Amino acid sequence: MTYLAKPYQNLHQERATAFGTFRSFSKPGHEKPFDLGKARDQSALWSEIEIDLDPEVATYWCFMKPQGRPSFSVKLLSDIIGMQRSIEEEYGQRARNGMTQIKYFVLGSKHPGVFSLGGDLPLFVEKIRAQDRTALRHYARLCVEAVYNNAVSFHLPIVTIALVQGDALGGGFEAALACNMIVAERSAKFGLPEVLFNLFPGMGAYSFLSRRLDGVRAERIIFSGRTYSAEELYEMGLVDLVAEDGQGEHAVRELIERQRRRHNAYEAVFQARRRVQPVTLEELLDITEIWVDAALRLEEADLKRMLRLAAAQERRKPASQTPQLVAAE
Repeated sequence: MTYLAKPYQNLHQERATAFGTFRSFSKPGHEKPFDLGKARDQSALWSEIEIDLDPEVATYWCFMKPQGRPSFSVKLLSDIIGMQRSIEEEYGQRARNGMTQIKYFVLGSKHPGVFSLGGDLPLFVEKIRAQDRTALRHYARLCVEAVYNNAVSFHLPIVTIALVQGDALGGGFEAALACNMIVAERSAKFGLPEVLFNLFPGMGAYSFLSRRLDGVRAERIIFSGRTYSAEELYEMGLVDLVAEDGQGEHAVRELIERQRRRHNAYEAVFQARRRVQPVTLEELLDITEIWVDAALRLEEADLKRMLRLAAAQERRKPASQTPQLVAAE
């Protein structure tokens, strides 16, 4: 067995039965008031995300607010996964108590101009130089659990939406692709820069792109290493709605308002999409093994390029935070 294999098998078994279990509790017409419930008490534990529940449209909002670089640290990933598990618990409790249910989940960012710049590149360099397969695998599997939960809507009748205000690069692009829908502001940029340092995006990009487009176009995007505008991805069918800059949250609320009476239809269509083009947890985990193997083969020149990109990420942090990274000569 590989590292963490058993816990992920258990996770898969739990996810596989959750949808029917939770849904069977619903009692339409007998709901109690919609409030934050247990989620507000738990939110104090999550220092790198901010949550809110909108009772008007039964929407759970989650905004990433990383304390360091606007990328996926282990702490941010742990907070996201903790939040996702709390949604499952919250859904079950609401169902048992006859409370109004969460119908939409929105993932956004509080960092100005950035949705997410992707993986923790300095961590990658450190672990690759140490040839620490276990640490790289652990990080990749945290990423996979986070994107998988959004991709399957927590196995609940919830529509997941990515709100992209700014750059969504690498793992940030993967996190957005995992959601049922993407709403992007006009100036948002998307890309997979991993090929620039001789790697590939191994936490869902190929799986999600090849299903939304096809394998040929997925590879073209991955190999290009370039950034794409929200308009370009809208034309490809990857972005569902382009909003004017500064109007992203308003656009999401308007979208949800328009869908309110058709939520059942939308949720069922996305469930059908997952049945016709399933992205399984096993597939995502298998690809992380390919990613780990590829990462461990990188040479020092590749790692220096990775650190230069990390230094660029560092400059996107608020000025009050830690000093910039400098690539080793």
